[in-house]
Amino acid sequence: MATVAVGQSEAFVFDTAIGPKDLGGGIKRKILGYGPDLMIVRVWFEKGAIGQVHAHHHSQSTYVESGQFEVQVDGQKRILGAGDSFYIAPHLDHGAVCLEPGVLIDTFSPAREDFLGEED
Repeated sequence: MATVAVGQSEAFVFDTAIGPKDLGGGIKRKILGYGPDLMIVRVWFEKGAIGQVHAHHHSQSTYVESGQFEVQVDGQKRILGAGDSFYIAPHLDHGAVCLEPGVLIDTFSPAREDFLGEED
């Protein structure tokens, strides 16, 4: 995949102006505000959807807006619900299984240039 130069989003991002991208497997994603050093993303999960274990060079902090998730970070698993959050240092393996339908709010530093390259 070609590298995408990370610019920035508009100063104001209106929910109704952009639709979610269907990632398959019961997961949808919407990129919200971003610049080169920071990105926020809303991710919807259906019950049973799996965010496969993976790692990346970005720092990530995630807020559980709704639902219930079994989250794995660096081999440790915890059940998290609305209002909980977790942090992932760069290069650590992590993933999630959705136990009850819900939404995660992911923040990344720097921005996920690979996400921008996938958007159409």
